[in-house]
Amino acid sequence: MSRFTLIFQSLKDHANPARAAGQRRFFKTGPGEYGYGDKFLGLTLPQTRALAQKWAAQAGEEDLEKLFASPWHEARALAALLLVRRFEMSKAPEVQKRVFDFYVAHLPRCNNWDLIDISAYKIIGAYLYSQQDPRLFYRLARSGNLWEQRASIVGTMYFVKRGDFAVTLDLARQFCSHPHDLMHKAAGWLLREVGKKDEGALCAFLDENYRRMPRTMLRYALERLPAAKKKIYMKK
Repeated sequence: MSRFTLIFQSLKDHANPARAAGQRRFFKTGPGEYGYGDKFLGLTLPQTRALAQKWAAQAGEEDLEKLFASPWHEARALAALLLVRRFEMSKAPEVQKRVFDFYVAHLPRCNNWDLIDISAYKIIGAYLYSQQDPRLFYRLARSGNLWEQRASIVGTMYFVKRGDFAVTLDLARQFCSHPHDLMHKAAGWLLREVGKKDEGALCAFLDENYRRMPRTMLRYALERLPAAKKKIYMKK
C-alpha cells in the first residue's frame, strides 16, 4: 500500500457523512456558488490538524501533489497544513523557500476561504516578511483568481501582527471596489486586526475611505471599536 493511500485512508477513517452534508451547505457548493462541486468527508479542522502532525515527517512532495489534486476538501486542507508545518519546523532558508514556492504554485487549489485562511499568512506572509519584499501580495491582488486575491490580503496578517500595516491598508483600499463579499469580509477582518494593534491607524483609514467601503467590509472593520465610535461610522 502506497504512502499516499495510507494518508488518504487516515482521512477517510474520520469521515462523517452527516457533518459533510452541513459543510457542503456552509461552504456554498451549489450551482453558481463559490465552492461549486467541492466534496467533503466531514472532518473537523482539529482532526485534520492532528493528521498533519501525524504525517508531517513522512509526506513527500508527490503526496502533497496528489492531496492538492484531490476533489476532497479535507485532502487539500491537509496538504496546506502539512506545508505550514514543514515551513514552521524548518529554519533553513532553502527549505522555507522550497515550501513557499510549492505553496504558491498550488495556491489555486486552496480553493475555498478556509483553506486560504489556515495557511496563507503562515507561509506567504512569513516568507515575504523575512525577505522584506511585499511585491507578491500585489501580484496576487491583481490576479483574476478569487483565492489568490484573498491570499494577498490574508497573507498580510503576518505583517500586521508585527506592527507593519502599510500593505494591508493599501490592499484594503483597492478591494473596496471588489465585487465579491468574500473579499469584503477578508479586508474588513484584516482592518479589524490593524485596529487591535493601533486603533488610530484604523480610524485614519476609515476617515479616508468609509464612504466607499462596502457595508460588510465596514461592519467587520468596526467590530472591535468602542460602541460610540462604531455608531458614528455606521451613521455616516
